[in-house]
Amino acid sequence: MEGTILAPARSGAPRRDRKRRVGVLVKKEGYCQNGTTSPHGERTSGVEREPSSDELKPSSLLKGLGNGETDGAGPEQVSPVTEDGLTSWDMGSQDEEEVQHLEQEEEQLEEGSSNSRSTCNTDSPAPSSSCTDLSQTSSPSLSDQLLLGRVDGTGAAINVECRICGDKASGFHYGVHACEGCKGFFRRTIRMKLEYERCERSCKIQKKSRNKCQYCRFQKCLLLGMSHDAIRYGRMPEAEKRKLVAGLLAGETAPTTNPNGSDLKSLAKRVNNAYLKNLNMTKKKARSILTGKTSSSPVAYPYPFVIHDMESLYQAENGLVWNQMINGTPPNKEIGVHVFYRCQCTTVETVRELTEFAKSIPGFVDLFLNDQVTLLKYGVHEAIFAMLPSLMNKDGLLVANGKGFVTREFLRSLRRPFSEIMEPKFEFAVKFNALELDDSDLALFVAAIILCGDRPGLMNIKQVEDIQDSILQALDQHLLANHTDSQYLFPKLLNKMADLRQLVTENAMLVQKIKKTESETSLHPLLQEIYKDMY
Repeated sequence: MEGTILAPARSGAPRRDRKRRVGVLVKKEGYCQNGTTSPHGERTSGVEREPSSDELKPSSLLKGLGNGETDGAGPEQVSPVTEDGLTSWDMGSQDEEEVQHLEQEEEQLEEGSSNSRSTCNTDSPAPSSSCTDLSQTSSPSLSDQLLLGRVDGTGAAINVECRICGDKASGFHYGVHACEGCKGFFRRTIRMKLEYERCERSCKIQKKSRNKCQYCRFQKCLLLGMSHDAIRYGRMPEAEKRKLVAGLLAGETAPTTNPNGSDLKSLAKRVNNAYLKNLNMTKKKARSILTGKTSSSPVAYPYPFVIHDMESLYQAENGLVWNQMINGTPPNKEIGVHVFYRCQCTTVETVRELTEFAKSIPGFVDLFLNDQVTLLKYGVHEAIFAMLPSLMNKDGLLVANGKGFVTREFLRSLRRPFSEIMEPKFEFAVKFNALELDDSDLALFVAAIILCGDRPGLMNIKQVEDIQDSILQALDQHLLANHTDSQYLFPKLLNKMADLRQLVTENAMLVQKIKKTESETSLHPLLQEIYKDMY
């Protein structure tokens, strides 16, 4: 785990051919045959007809990127035929050419996302190589990582289902796990301001029948929480922060189904063992390296190589710290961009470690797979920033499993906006390290962060809350026993959970800024998946 940058995401899932009958909208005397009103307020009927050969054109839905789709295209850029049978109104030749151009770009993106299957693991002992473009680098998605070693009763891999129709979900879209069809349906309905003929029958929306009643389909989208802005930018209001902490405290003191003391000790031990097993850089190891002391440990850690300028970074990239190069070595790439890439690669490895840790938390794998993905999607940022202070002191932070130490001044010397990435983490670390937590404390704290029941899109909130309540009770008991001189440590940690959310939001805004203003940067697909439809 190192200095980290998390960013919006697209990840890869294979594009599947569609060999099925689809309805096509036909504009005739101001009416479109799908039971909707056009953007110009024209009333439409609900009759579909079989399309002609000229009308059957490839959909512009971006399937190859799986958990992400380029949402920049407005309604006029949607292909005449889409999976759910709803199409845009007649387009001129110029619009059709634009759609064809978009389709070609999408095909290229699909090929790029499927060609590579190796992760930029900065700490692996693999031979030196070069990852020339992180956006073209593939790694297992969150659901793939959760499914490693797991099968259902028939031996087939478990799939995340679309919450709207039950089809295979391609990702987390507009706050809900959804398939490409329902995602596109919701997007077009919102962007084109479509109004469907009212239905009072509460139609059942399933994969095969989802196109029969668009009114009920849209109502189900809204009911399950689909929103164009599922999470807002900006600072968390103090009232909202107090509400979050109060809710956690209320859950921790709830009298229902409270485990006894021995159960809580057993839970704390299991979580701590899982943490030590799956996280490569523990706080104990990091502190030993930073202070130059080995305490009672028989392992003598070598002093890390100090990275404080361009020359020392170049030496670190040539084998003194990292065994694998990315994007060549400086000065072949602008130094801020290079550091940005290096942090991304380390973050991907930390997400993998956290996923394995989460799978070892009692009760986590019993949740719906959809909920497991959601908890990781929203929790890994906060968990990483909670563990990051262990690697930091006021002068810098450890990288590459303790083999390197990047000075704070060097990171500050990078040009903006890259110089702004790590400074807020240092400021948070100073306050967080003052709490003097050890690995056993952090294990329970990180587990409580991951198992938050207020994440958008959860299917079984009560089950998640019950697991978190047990973890919080175990954390409270453990802190009282482990820190006898600090009786208010537990509520302080709950406040830190709210601070971490704010830190993640600010980090997301900065990464979005880098994405828009720095043309040379690219984003790792796993990090794109994590941020997709989130910020």
